[in-house]
Order: sequence, then C-alpha cells, then structure tokens
Amino acid sequence: MMKKWHLFLLSSVILIMGCKEADNKSESPESQATIYYGGDILTMEGNAPTYVEAVVERDGKIVFAGDKKAAEETFAGAKSMDLQGETLIPGLIEPHLHPSLAAIMLQNEIIAPYDWKLPYGTKKGVQGHEAYLERVAESIKTNAKPGEMYFIWGYHQLWHGELSREILNDIAGDQPVGIIHRSFHEIYLNDAGIDLLGIQESDFAGNPQVNWEKGHFYEGGWLALVPRMAPILLEPTGYLKGLSLMSEILEQNGITTIAEPGFPSSDFDGELQLLLKEMAKNPPFDVYLIPSGTQLYAMKGGNEQAMAFMETLDTTKAYNTHNVHFLPKQVKLFSDGAIYSQLMQMKDGYTDGHHGEWMTPLDLFEQQLMGYWNNGYKIHVHANGDLGQQMVIDLVRKAEAANPRKDHRLTLHHMGYFDKEMAAEMAELEMEASVNPYYLWALADKYSEEGLGPERAENLVALKLLTDQGIPLSFHSDFSMAPVEPLTLAWTAVNRVTSQGSEFSQDQRISVFDAMKAVTIDAARCLNLEKEIGSIKEGKVANFTILEKNPFKVDPMTIRDIQVTGVVYRGEYKPKKKDMIVGGWSKSEIDEQVQDAVTFVLGQLKTSSKLDRIISVKKQIVNGVNYDLTFTLENGETWNAVVYRDLDGNFSLTKKSKIHLPGGWSDTEITPEVEGAVDFVLSRMNNASPLKEILSAKSQVVKGINYEVTFSLENNTVWTARVNRGLDGTYTLLQEARRQ
Repeated sequence: MMKKWHLFLLSSVILIMGCKEADNKSESPESQATIYYGGDILTMEGNAPTYVEAVVERDGKIVFAGDKKAAEETFAGAKSMDLQGETLIPGLIEPHLHPSLAAIMLQNEIIAPYDWKLPYGTKKGVQGHEAYLERVAESIKTNAKPGEMYFIWGYHQLWHGELSREILNDIAGDQPVGIIHRSFHEIYLNDAGIDLLGIQESDFAGNPQVNWEKGHFYEGGWLALVPRMAPILLEPTGYLKGLSLMSEILEQNGITTIAEPGFPSSDFDGELQLLLKEMAKNPPFDVYLIPSGTQLYAMKGGNEQAMAFMETLDTTKAYNTHNVHFLPKQVKLFSDGAIYSQLMQMKDGYTDGHHGEWMTPLDLFEQQLMGYWNNGYKIHVHANGDLGQQMVIDLVRKAEAANPRKDHRLTLHHMGYFDKEMAAEMAELEMEASVNPYYLWALADKYSEEGLGPERAENLVALKLLTDQGIPLSFHSDFSMAPVEPLTLAWTAVNRVTSQGSEFSQDQRISVFDAMKAVTIDAARCLNLEKEIGSIKEGKVANFTILEKNPFKVDPMTIRDIQVTGVVYRGEYKPKKKDMIVGGWSKSEIDEQVQDAVTFVLGQLKTSSKLDRIISVKKQIVNGVNYDLTFTLENGETWNAVVYRDLDGNFSLTKKSKIHLPGGWSDTEITPEVEGAVDFVLSRMNNASPLKEILSAKSQVVKGINYEVTFSLENNTVWTARVNRGLDGTYTLLQEARRQ
C-alpha cells in the first residue's frame, strides 16, 4: 500500500509543480480533491454488489462516485491514489461496543477459554479446572501488587469449572482478587477483595442476584456492585492505557465508526472525561453514544428524570466534540441475562434445570419501553434468549396498538436464540436486529453438550430467518464478547463454522452481500446514520476501509484472513501502522539538493566540526521532498536527520539525532530513550509491580534503534525484552518480556 501512497504523493508533486506560482498560492477546489481508482471500489448501495471505477473525496466528503474518466475530467487538478488492485469499501462500522469494558479488559489480566489477539501479543487460552486455577495462581503470584485489587477477565464455568470465594481465598490469600466472568455480567470476589471494597452483606439485602457466601455478583448484583468498584476500575492511568489499546485494535481492523449503546456503565462524568481525553488524540474513528435507560434510571432517581437528562445530551457542548457524539432520541434498555453466563431467559428452560434471569424487573421494563416509545425514541434492547426477546416483541405489539409509530426502528441486540415464528413477528412489527454471530463460533459446541442441547445450540443466531423476512440486520462484537473484527463476524455468518470445526445449521448461512451490509450500510442504519455513512455515495462522509482482497472474490472461508491495509477517515488516508516507517521512502543519489539539505542540517546542529561524508540518503515525495539523511562529522559523530524541502526550495528540519553506525548489538547507557523503551514494555506486560531497576541495556541500529533491556520489578522478578524505537520516536515490541 505504501508504494501506492508514494505514487499518490509523487503525482501530487507533479501536478502542483506544473501549476503557475499564482495557482500555488490559491488552490482550486479540484486541487484539494483526491481521486481513488485502480481497484475494486464497492459502494454497498442497492440490493447487490455494485462497483464504480473511481470515487472522489474533497474536504472529508464524497463528491463523486462513477467512471474514472468522468472523475478526471470533472476534477482535473485532483490528487490521485492508485489502489493497485486492492479493494476500497465503505468504512467499517461497529454499532455495539463498550469502551469502558475494553478499557477494563485490556488493562488487566486475561485468562479466557480461547486465545485473544492483542496489539502487544496473544493471550493464550486455557481450558480445564486445574489448568485454569494454576494459571490464575501463577498470574496473581507474578503480577498482583499487594494491597491492590487484581482483576482477571475471561472465566467461564463450562470451560473452567467451579469458582467461589473460598477457592479464591485458597489461591490468593490476602491479595484482593476479582475474577470477572467472560460475559462481563458477573464477578467473584475473595475475602480480601470484599474488605478492600468496603462492602457488607446488608448492602445487597433483598438482591436475589448476589450470592454473598460464594462472593458471586451477577446481572442485577453486578450492576449494583459496579459503582462501588468504579474508583478502581476508572483509575485514570490504567483506564487510559486500556482505551489506547482499544484505539489501536480499531484502527488495525479498519473500523471508522463505533457506537456504545448503554452509556455509562457506572460513572457518567468519569467515563466521559476519560473517553474525551483518549479521543482528543484524534484516532481515525468517530464514537457515538446512546444513553442507558437502566443506569440513568438509578442515577437520576426515576424514568422521567433520566429522560429529561437524555434530552440535553446531544446539545450539551461539553459532552460532544468533533469525534464524540451523543445520538439524539435514542436509548438502551435491558431485557434478560447474558448468553455467556447461560442466564438468558429460555422458553423451554435449560437441560440441567437452572433458570435464566431478568436484568430489569418486568414491571419496570414495561414502564421504560412504553415511556420511551411514547416520546418518540429509537429503542435498543439487550435481549438474548427466546423468552427474553418474546417479552419485548409482545410489548412492542402492545405499544404499537396503543400508539402506532411509523419507522420506529426498535432494535433487538444480541439475539442469541430465536425461531422462525419470532422472526415473522419482528418483520410484521417492523422491528430490526443487531446480532453477534460470534456466539455460534464460541458457544455452540459446548452449549450443545450443556444447557441448551443440540437442537437449540446448533441454531444459535439463525441469521437467514431474519434476512428471509427482510429485517434490517447489523453485526456487532459487543467487545469483549467477540473480537472487534467485522470481517470475522461476517466470516462466521457466511460459513457457520464453530471453534471446534463443526458446521452447524448450514441452511442458516447468509450471503456475503448480506454479511457485508451488516458491517457497513445496515450498521449505519442501526444508529440512524445511514444518510451520513455506511456506503459510497455522493454527499456522504469520506470514510473508507482498504482491503488487500475483495471479500466477494475469495473463498468464503478466507474472508476473516483478508488484511486491512489502511483507512480513509473523513478524507484523510491512514495506512496501517506497521507500514508507516518504511513506506514511501526510496534511495536517492547524493545530488546538489541533497548536499544543500545536509548543509542546512549542519547549520541547525550549531557544531564547529565540518562534514566528513554523507553515508546514505532516502527521499519521500510529498508537496515537496522529505530527505532522510545519514552522515558523519570529522569529529567522528554520526547523525541522522529528516529535512523537508518545499516547492520553493526552502528547508525545514523535521528531526535530528546522533546515532551509532548500523551493526550488531552493543552495550549502551541507560538513556531517556532506554527508559522510554522499558516504560513501553511495562505498559504491555499487564504486571502490577512497579519497576525497581534497569539492570542492563544493549542497542542495535536499524531503521531506528533496537533495544534489548533487562530490568527487575519490585516483586523481585527479572525480565528481558526487545523493543524498536522508530525514527519517529514510536516504540514497537519486537519480543515480549520474558522472565529470567
């Protein structure tokens, strides 16, 4: 992709240099536009895959989509970007993701049934009771900081066996520990954790979803406990670290829009301020927030008070920025329990005799749904089991009879299990669906054996029942209920293959087109944003995702393997990070302009030593030329600098640094750069123990510098890791920290 960007930049220079000087001072609208062409450009408009030869972006908006010749004639001075055979689609959309859950999960330990791929490496999954408890014990011993709560996410009873307060006391002793269930709807605490939170059994009197003896808080019990844990969960340093990792994952997977239905989780002001701080870094995506009717009911003291507060959210300047937006007249409600906990409400119960749970008391839920319905809200409802969904369907029928509404778009979210008759009722009532297809991959095999039985488990998220009825369908990860990978969700829906390789209910496979709609235009519709994003159409926001291959032209089993090579966010091209260091640069001869660039750098260095020789030169074409220079001085020093030469011949210094000559590993002093490398490693270790001492460091000059650092922590463990510090100062983990 960077070769293409090089061509794009080169063509920009040629076009600009061909203009008169007067034109340089006052660019025409056409010269500010960019034409994308040279690959499959999939619009996602209409009822079948539709392609155009070119799309033109200007000022962050799509101003043309059609024939390449017409684009070039209409926008004669535009820049050009040749896709060179790759595929450009509308920016991928994640309509149901919780930044708060991502921030908590990503900053803490992860021990789950299956592997989790993260920016800094893979957290290996574990299965079996003894193996799980051994991993938990080792993690606590290695990483937990005495006197501070240590959270571990990912437990599931069907893979990991029984868990209780007593078991955790035996493993952790005086170390406060909280084991967060895979569903994020439950937690187990040991005695030390309970003491640290300062909670008592009487605080939860009358709450049927708290088992005090086992230290188990689930569904309503979890919701009641979360505010008590908020000061720990929202500790700014760790929380922002989690949000930053979330941003990396979103960019890596080509997502240009996310939404959180159900804001906040626990603390409105705390969560919002930390989210705004992360978004102030301008990652290449927008965040849309939908308030939680359930949480705000408790926080504001009633449904009317909650609704009155919601009415102010989208117009309050302090709550909205250029990339964080509250959606007007939308609300999230909660029906039944989590599918990962097997607490969704099922019409025919569970094979082992346990029962599901309601997240909201039924009388309160009816009050909420009717109240928001009558006030014109688009309502999003968390509903998993067929009984939980049927309850909502019945209330929508009741609301529609009392107060008919056109285009109400009430959307059921998750929809773990439902049947053909329910899909028909949804279509009749003009309800919509936002589904997590990943349930089939992760749960179907195990739930077939325990809880649901084969018939229901093998027909989880039966998506063709919905598409056959013409029900608008979007996909979501509900991160961390699934990896935030839209192409993985589409792959699951198209193939219906499980984690164990089972091919269940193949009659419920849907087309690639319907699957791609579910992560683009229909995902936009889920948020009432289909007029702004979700397809390539004149007037819409210029958000694009660039893929290595076309999902419509590969074996469906390889869809999830398609690489994202970059995104265009509001008109600005963002290549995938791993390509940014070397992309676009090419070797250059040492000509007069290069010598002038070095002379300029020497003037900036303010050194009395004269130039010895220029060792190497690279250049990058932009609106002018960037030169990456490496040279030595007569005093033996070697320097690297990046210099920009504009079209008028003026130089400016972008970066300069003294370096060692390329070669093998050599011992190095503990410099601020080395300290920065260690800080970066620590941020990726999920280890609560502070740094004690950096024991040694080695460096190797490459494109930037590789550091091998050895350091000890206050828990007396010694670690070694390798880190690259790029020429732009950013760090990349080359080898995960290994305990010595």
